[in-house]
Amino acid sequence: MVKFILVFRHPEDAEAFENVYQDFLGLVERMPHIQRRQVVHITGSPLGAPDVYRILELYFDSTQDQQDALLSDIGQEAGKELQRLKRGSYDLYFADVYEEAGAQTTQPEPEAQSVDS
Repeated sequence: MVKFILVFRHPEDAEAFENVYQDFLGLVERMPHIQRRQVVHITGSPLGAPDVYRILELYFDSTQDQQDALLSDIGQEAGKELQRLKRGSYDLYFADVYEEAGAQTTQPEPEAQSVDS
């Protein structure tokens, strides 16, 4: 699985950002081959005020599906909508996704202790 990641920085004008973002998201929802869409709204950081405002992750089964989606007519239209945002206010990334089954570390059994009388 692969994903296309869009990282948005805090907008200067949140209302204007949301207007563009909602139009953009409406187009993204119509793009072909998307298996999963995840929106992450950043609420804070233990290191102080975060620079990141929102993250949008689009998951695809393959790099080819991702490329086909982004190059589709609706993908190109979404890209043009994204360009309405201020230059430098977002970053775009391609990523491979690796998931582990279970994700639990086994603990060693405690040693039996003998009871002396």
